[in-house]
Amino acid sequence: MNYPGLLRQFFRLRANTKKTRAQITALQDLRLRTLLAYAWDHSDWHRARFEQAGIARGQLSSLPLAAFPTMSKRDLLTHFDEIVTVPGLRQDDLRRFDENDPLGERSLAGGYHVVHSSGSTGTPGYFVYDNAAWEQMLLGIIRGALWNMGAGDILRLLLGGPRILYLAATGGRYGGAMAVGDGAAGLRAAQLHLDVNTPLAEWDRRIRAFRPNIIIGYPSAVKILGEQLTRGAAKYEIRRVICCGEPLAPGLRLYLENAFGCDVVNFYGASESLALGVETGNVDGMVLFDDMNVIEIENGEMYLTSLYNYAQPLIRYRVSDRLTLREPAPDDPYPFTRADLVLGRCEDLLWFDDGAGGREFLHPLSVEGFCIEGLRDYQFRQTGAGSFELLAEAAEGCRTAVGNELGRQMAQILCEKRLAHVAFEIRFVDRILPDPRTGKKKLILTGPAEKEKRA
Repeated sequence: MNYPGLLRQFFRLRANTKKTRAQITALQDLRLRTLLAYAWDHSDWHRARFEQAGIARGQLSSLPLAAFPTMSKRDLLTHFDEIVTVPGLRQDDLRRFDENDPLGERSLAGGYHVVHSSGSTGTPGYFVYDNAAWEQMLLGIIRGALWNMGAGDILRLLLGGPRILYLAATGGRYGGAMAVGDGAAGLRAAQLHLDVNTPLAEWDRRIRAFRPNIIIGYPSAVKILGEQLTRGAAKYEIRRVICCGEPLAPGLRLYLENAFGCDVVNFYGASESLALGVETGNVDGMVLFDDMNVIEIENGEMYLTSLYNYAQPLIRYRVSDRLTLREPAPDDPYPFTRADLVLGRCEDLLWFDDGAGGREFLHPLSVEGFCIEGLRDYQFRQTGAGSFELLAEAAEGCRTAVGNELGRQMAQILCEKRLAHVAFEIRFVDRILPDPRTGKKKLILTGPAEKEKRA
């Protein structure tokens, strides 16, 4: 999409924030019915599932969404080839594409964008977006990043030249890094992607040279930058901070607002739909993008229907996050559903002595992309100021090979972070279970090993 076209589409999507609740509900339902019909006509798996549930095509325009069957991540992994609507696209094609060119081409032949999920709920999977869905998602992200800004302020920021620092895990085909990169390019913004594995000694030098006015990144990583700022070790003039990838605690939000002297936006997204919602304060909760998705809560489970991705229809797809939903109040400035609480992954950092009298860290999301045949799952536990253990789940017959490759990759990551002196031990366990509070696996465990519970 060219720059003028992107701006036109952005302000058109932004206009939805001024519509009435009834208008948004009608728009959401129209897009839902269009998606259901498309899935029936082009997805063998969805059509068969609808028919098994006793749903005829003529009922797609009237049945409530709750009448349709749900789908799980296992369904997606097992039946990927029948779910997607792109002729000839196979899950094995995406794996080969990811393995052979993990950081090169931004899209698969034909204009399909491939996102590698983080695997925080188990086996990693692939989510594919066609060009239309990708552009719609980018518009949603840009709208969220500039939430609560007036049209004049937005234009002044864009015309003045945005300089975007992305501070997160940048290696691999992660949706956040891909979306920020493409969105910034679409806005003609300068950008610096700084991987959280970059040694802290390099942060200040590279960021000073870049001079960002917008920061996007994991809250825990942005906090470290804020600490450098408050200690006087750095000086930046930041217009906006956008947090993503982790829950943003109220106390951390207040700290970041004070440290950077600007508004802090908490963006909510997932590999399944990279534009889900936005939060701008501690009181009113998260605003969910009802014009782009349908989010349901049923028996405590969250189900997502993405209304803009026709290449891989996700209809009532189970997501492990926990939300409490409520309708917008009559005086709410936005016509969207509110989420009072978002419980997702909330990780600590692995901190170590850097060998030179200081401290250095590993961010859990920067080491989350291990793809080793036979490795089912893994977790970390810090055991000392210069040591940790890596808990791995793998079948008995392949543990030696898995352990060797896991050790090699972990050593490479430590070397890149200048933590080669840190000792680690790989220990195999029978099973790694999710955190019962959040439904997601914790990458970093706290407490002694003997308190660990295994099935």
